[in-house]
Amino acid sequence: MKTQNDHSASHTASVRSARLPADTPTRRWFFRECGVGLAAATAGWLLQRDGLAATQANSVNPLAPREPHFQPKAKHVIYMFQAGAPSHLELFDYKPELAKRDGQLPPAELLEGYRAAFINPNSALLGPKYKFAKHGNCGMELSELLPYTAEVADELCLIRSLQTEAVNHAPAQIMMNTGSQQFGRPSFGAWTLYGLGSEADNLPGFVVLTSAKGTSGGASNYGCGFLPTIYSGIPFRNAGDPMLYLTNPKGIDDETQRASLDTLNQLNQFAFDRYGDPEINARIQSYEMAYRLQSSAPELMDLSSESAATLEMYGIKDPNEASYARNCLISRRLIERGVRFVQLFHEVWDQHGDLTAAIKRNTEQTDRPSAALVKDLRDRGLLQDTLLIWGGEFGRTPMVQGGNDGRDHHNRSFSVWLAGGGIRAGYTHGETDELGFNVASGPVHVHDLNATLLHLLGFDHTKLTFRFQGRDYRLTDVHGNVVRDILA
Repeated sequence: MKTQNDHSASHTASVRSARLPADTPTRRWFFRECGVGLAAATAGWLLQRDGLAATQANSVNPLAPREPHFQPKAKHVIYMFQAGAPSHLELFDYKPELAKRDGQLPPAELLEGYRAAFINPNSALLGPKYKFAKHGNCGMELSELLPYTAEVADELCLIRSLQTEAVNHAPAQIMMNTGSQQFGRPSFGAWTLYGLGSEADNLPGFVVLTSAKGTSGGASNYGCGFLPTIYSGIPFRNAGDPMLYLTNPKGIDDETQRASLDTLNQLNQFAFDRYGDPEINARIQSYEMAYRLQSSAPELMDLSSESAATLEMYGIKDPNEASYARNCLISRRLIERGVRFVQLFHEVWDQHGDLTAAIKRNTEQTDRPSAALVKDLRDRGLLQDTLLIWGGEFGRTPMVQGGNDGRDHHNRSFSVWLAGGGIRAGYTHGETDELGFNVASGPVHVHDLNATLLHLLGFDHTKLTFRFQGRDYRLTDVHGNVVRDILA
């Protein structure tokens, strides 16, 4: 039995139906056909509001070169990351007083509020294991373990006063590379690519090369975090194809592959045009880059065109054998081909014991090629706009660990060196106390270092931001000051 309301509703529907022409769009049709457009428009507004530039959301090539905030000193970066934390006390920061107090307990006041990673802080002091001498016109004091680095002392800026909060490898490595101990933040390389784009047509803009044991922090050290994935670092392998699946499978020739890729790109482009998701555009670019890499990557990794003198300078005996030295030379070749950011990871420096012998082996692997890279870039006119960074995630304690020949993690003071790209050459910045424990002058926090590196690339570090989950993020978080003293 129909109620009065039922009759009214039926009557209203009949009237509406009678008044509307047959071809009039219904609400269901409107939301089905136009809803995507409304969603895309809303998404576009949200992307703009959240700091994703329209050029990145809609550009045919999100890696196209872009202008920074101001004229940069450096256009490329090579970051030689010595994972595991080299001992500053054996390499860069000689302490005669520490040598004099070898075997004694540290002053009680020195340890107030101090927390070591593993050892009892009240352990005997361990004097430096190697001699130091002054080098170059600048008189930079370096360990006898670094004879090749000593040859380029006048090109270097040595920072002896770096500080960080992290006390263990993974969080400290991630802190150095992303400005945070938390997973999920974009790396320095990703921020650089996001800000500058790339000048490489046939190679990724951000390439990662590894040797020895890799890193404790893993892919977070070179990941893109919440930035579009196109800005992530691309690891190259040390043997075979530089990247997995670079070679076509049997039965697939170039013509078939190109046709398949064109079809796939058309489908992706259709989806991008419909939804405006920048990740779809990143996918298109990735497929195209992989296609171009099939010819460019093997040529890059083939060192047969390098002269015998160049191979000798880097200390490369077998150009096909994976090594830190080979990665240093490949870094120069990458920069020559327009790659924006190259990061080397070499984890061998965690000397909790066997310090004397192990650090000697480590420097035999790294000293010569690191210095050769400086010389090679300088001689080819590339050093002036290429920024080089050499260092690890923290330092080592003045106190002994592992019997009588090891050092624990130490975050209160450590050393790195920089070269090229607007860096003040032949300069030593900051100093530690007489035991190499605390910074005595010129402190440089990790955030300060990153702010300075971005400055050299032409960025105000407070303005290179990306809005994610309602907040503007940046490499330096909410900290950091440019260290003017280390600029040329």
